[in-house]
Order: sequence, then C-alpha cells, then structure tokens
Amino acid sequence: MVMSFRVSDLQMLLGFVGRSKSGLKHELVTRALQLVQFDCSPEVFKKIKELYETRYNKKGSEVAPPPAPPRAEALALHSSYDRGSAVPRTLPASNIDYPALYGKYLNGLGRLPPKVAKPEVRLVKLPFYTTLDELLKPTELVPQNNEKLQESPCIFALTPRQVELIRNSRELQPGVKSVQVVLRICYTDTSSPQEDQYPPNIAVKVNHSYCSVPGYYPSNKPGVEPKRPCRPINLTHLMYLSAATNRITVTWGNYGKSYSVGLYLVRQMTSAELLQRLKTIGIKHPELCKALVKEKLRLDPDSEIATTGVRVSLICPLVKMRLSVPCRAETCAHLQCFDAVFYLQMNEKKPTWMCPVCDKPAPYDQLIIDGLLSKILTECEDADEIEYLVDGSWCPIRAEKERSCSPQCPILVLGSSEVNGLLATANGTGENGKAPADVVDLTLDSSSSSEDEEEDEEEDDDDEGPQPKRRCSYEKGLVSAC
Repeated sequence: MVMSFRVSDLQMLLGFVGRSKSGLKHELVTRALQLVQFDCSPEVFKKIKELYETRYNKKGSEVAPPPAPPRAEALALHSSYDRGSAVPRTLPASNIDYPALYGKYLNGLGRLPPKVAKPEVRLVKLPFYTTLDELLKPTELVPQNNEKLQESPCIFALTPRQVELIRNSRELQPGVKSVQVVLRICYTDTSSPQEDQYPPNIAVKVNHSYCSVPGYYPSNKPGVEPKRPCRPINLTHLMYLSAATNRITVTWGNYGKSYSVGLYLVRQMTSAELLQRLKTIGIKHPELCKALVKEKLRLDPDSEIATTGVRVSLICPLVKMRLSVPCRAETCAHLQCFDAVFYLQMNEKKPTWMCPVCDKPAPYDQLIIDGLLSKILTECEDADEIEYLVDGSWCPIRAEKERSCSPQCPILVLGSSEVNGLLATANGTGENGKAPADVVDLTLDSSSSSEDEEEDEEEDDDDEGPQPKRRCSYEKGLVSAC
C-alpha cells in the first residue's frame, strides 16, 4: 500500500506521525517504509488503509484496486511480519517487483533491508506509578536539522475505556486524578532499564498549552550545580478526555546525547497505599528473622574475635523517634531497621530509595518488615535499645540508659542555714577534712565589684603585710556551676 502512494499521500502519512515531510519522493518512500517496518501501530495502519482506499475510490473504474485485507487481517498485519523479509504475509508479493521498482532508493541495495529485531529502550518501574496501558513505547527523539533547539511532535487518541478510567478515578488532590497520562523521558540506552532523565531546555506542549515541568532543587553548597528531579510529567489536565486527537510537542536541546520518550496511562499510588501493600506481602516471619540473627552471630572459625551479641536500636535513624513499622531491605547486611512509614513518605516527596543505615540502594520491591523486631517493640516498651544474643534471644538494655541519664555533677541548692554551716567550718576545712572550693557570687553587679576592688587597693596601701583572702558574704543560695 505504501509503495503505491503519491507524494501527497506520503506527506500526509509522515505528518500524521510527526515525521519530516520534506524531501524528494524516494526519501519520503524510505521514511514511510521504515515506519511500516519498525513503528507500525494500529493507528498508523488505519491511516495507511484510509489513504489507500481514498486514492483508489477517486480513480473509480479506471484502475481496479487490489483486494484489501479485511479488518481482522488488518489488525494482525503489524504482528505478522516475516522475520527474514519486510513483506507482510497477508499481502501477495508476486505481482510487484519490489527490488526493480524501489531497490535503488534504499542505499543502492537490490532488495529491501530485512527487519532486524532491535533491542528496545526500557524504563525502570516506579513504585508510586502502576502502569495500566502503554500509549507510546519509548521512541527516540530524532533531530530534524542542525539547530540546537528541536521540536518533536506526537499525535494520539485515548480509547473510550481509557477516558472512563480517568474520569472515574479518585482525586489525590484538587484537580489531580489518580489515573493519569504521563510522559517519561530517558537516555536512549538499551543495555539496562533507564531512570527518568530530562534533556536540556525541555518544554512540553499539550494541544495548545504548555505543561509544567519539575524545576531544580536549590543547592546550599557552593560550587555544586542544582539538581532537577526527573519524574513522569502529568499531562492529563491539558488533554481532551474524548475521542478527539491529542497533540504533544516536546521541545528539547540537541547537544549530542540521545533521548527517548514514552507515553503511559498510569495509576498514581500514595505512601499509605504502598505501606498497606508492604504490610500485606512484605512481612518476614519472626522465626526467619531469628534464624538470620543466629547466622549473623555464628562463630567464624577464621576470625580471632568471637561475637557474643549485637545491639539494635529501637529508634528510627530517619526521624529519631521510636520505630512503629521496623523495615529494611532484603539486600542489606545489617539488622538495624528504619521506620517504613517515614521512609515511604520521604521517597514520595523526593525519591532516592537509599537505606538510611548503610547508604546503599533499598528499592521498594526489596523492602521487608522485620517480624521479630515488631514483636519486640510490643513487648519492650521501656527501652530504646536491645541486644541480640548468639542463640537468637534478646535482652533489653536499660542500665546504661539510666546511667547516661543521671547527672555527672549533682546540683545542690544551698539555703541560709547551709551557708552558715559552711562558714562555721574550721579554718578552711570541710566536714571531711578537705579544703572547700572557692565560691564566687555571680549575682553581684559590676559596680559593686569595682567598689570592692578599690577598697582592697586602699587596704593594700595601708597594710604592709599580705592580707588574707576576703571571704564573700553569702546572702543567697548558690548553685554549683560544674
């Protein structure tokens, strides 16, 4: 069908998918054939069939059109390519000599290039987004010219079922539905699932309005560039929630790196929903946790130091509060836990998914709730730390806490009778025969102290011999300053 198109038909087809419409006919044919080979979605095939039927209906009885495949075959066309040939199985190829007609346009080859199964770009799964439909698989942003600022359009329409899902979804906040159409952008790298990454100078236009893109985090450190949180961009509020076609234009900076974009229908989750799911499927049985403790404390024959126990704090390292839902990653080597409630809330605001104990990745699908520590938290309410023993048992640590809370220097409040008692001690000796510490009255103001200094100087002038130390009068109770 595509090979029988005229220039105007090829331009309409390429414009429908947002490809460049400029160039000679053989260039347009090459682009259209590549589109059919690698990116022929049901919407594209529908457009091809529409252009094909329109052309032959205009010709009427002049040229009898070849029999078009029925609708059922039309939908199966995209998935029924022969792996060794670009000719679909559902269309007869015996009446057209493809190499003779169009082989010279495809890099001088005598036949059409075989369809090569190219590896696809994959995006990492996001815990707070459940994918319902893939509206546009990750597609590379191809520059159309040598300009630094490029524009890449995309046209698509929602199905009635998708529109209904969006309209009937609950609101996370005023104007924000839980079911959304989001745009995700990443590097064009097929070696591993990619994190979201924005290109420079990114701007997203939905139909006739620009969509807000997350800005940069302010940097408090000098010389450190601010970072931008690259998240899925919600386009739902600017789209036509009907059968109408939506047009999305991505403006991006062409500075050498290659990027791919994808469109998805997702359901956004909250931290409370993820916590409930974790409580349902992520609790590790206390006996399994106890076996892990024994494994950690098992005597190592190669080690000269025997470990008799390991201490675990019942305080969350994130918020310095007592744990409520003790949690850690399955991949972590430590027994210390953090609070799942606060960990999920913090990653909902700023997703990092890093363990606050060992600073290693702790993704959501690796989190487990420690059943043993959960049981300990309910049984031990008067201690903030416990110690696991080699047999898997535990004991609370209370004595050290009490000693640490007791003041090192007792504070005494001296009344007038006690002051008189101190003054009545024999010639600078206390009750135990030791000299008492000098006490300075800090309540005296500077003026009185200066007058006392002047009086001392006068006495020094009058008397030749050394004067004994002048004892301060005790008019008020004093507090030890130690």
